[in-house]
Amino acid sequence: MSVATFNVSVLGASAGLTYFAADFRLPGRPPLKATFPAGVIATTDSRVRSPAPNGGRARRGLTSSSAFMLPQNPVAGDICAAAITGGSALSLLRFWGEIAKRGFFDQTVCRKLVHISVGLVFMLFWPLFSSGSQGAVLAALVPGINIIRMLLLGLGIMKDEAIVKSMSRHGDYRELLKGPLYYASAITLACAIYWRTSPIGIAAICNLCAGDGLADLVGRRFGSQKLPYNRSKSFSGSIAMAVAGFLASIGYMHYFASFGFIQESWELVFGFLVVSLGSALVESLPISNELDDNLTVPITSLLLGTLFL
Repeated sequence: MSVATFNVSVLGASAGLTYFAADFRLPGRPPLKATFPAGVIATTDSRVRSPAPNGGRARRGLTSSSAFMLPQNPVAGDICAAAITGGSALSLLRFWGEIAKRGFFDQTVCRKLVHISVGLVFMLFWPLFSSGSQGAVLAALVPGINIIRMLLLGLGIMKDEAIVKSMSRHGDYRELLKGPLYYASAITLACAIYWRTSPIGIAAICNLCAGDGLADLVGRRFGSQKLPYNRSKSFSGSIAMAVAGFLASIGYMHYFASFGFIQESWELVFGFLVVSLGSALVESLPISNELDDNLTVPITSLLLGTLFL
């Protein structure tokens, strides 16, 4: 039996960045390799009081470390951070595009792997940027540029077979004007408006990426038990969405708390649970057959997050 292998190894570190190599192999086919940089290049020793983020509640004792690339020149540092983040995001998209083009995975699986990974990997780079609106806006440019790409590809102005195949259901470039465009828009707005100091933005992206992405994969594989009020959805898919969205939210809460951007608490854990359960419920409703999940899931997460986070 042919077995696909996917390995990630550390190549080394330079100037504060750690370089990782991803190697995907399938017997009988040429290997596919990609290299990704990740890490925070420079961190100041000072810790400053952080104001309440847009849409979020101020938390007593919350501090935020100034973790960005060039403390002496925040603008240049943010531009460098945006370039690194954008390059890594493009490399990741190209990687999955080549996977889809070479037929390593079913097109649906490839599309969902893009859906799961892009937003979550994007958040890993947020500590590279400076605090405040400047860092948020420049970080948001990365998925924002992807909005333009989706428009150009979806309108047929630009051609990219690999990207279209990895992000569409049926290989039709016009599909990019729907789900993929909504997806990029949701991540862009969550980043620009809520940023890394707000658990609301974290919940929205985690439920959209990890939750909604895993729901489809698990539902297709183990979804024999359909929901009584929506026969196109399954118990296993909805459970997987709630669990994946919740665990991803907890993971990123811990990740950003390690930089001092937010403060871990059981209150946040409960809030993330409510948001994930609510998002999974809305995704399971019959309305999801009419409205795209890339719209309903982030909107639900943002609304519930405003109330419970």
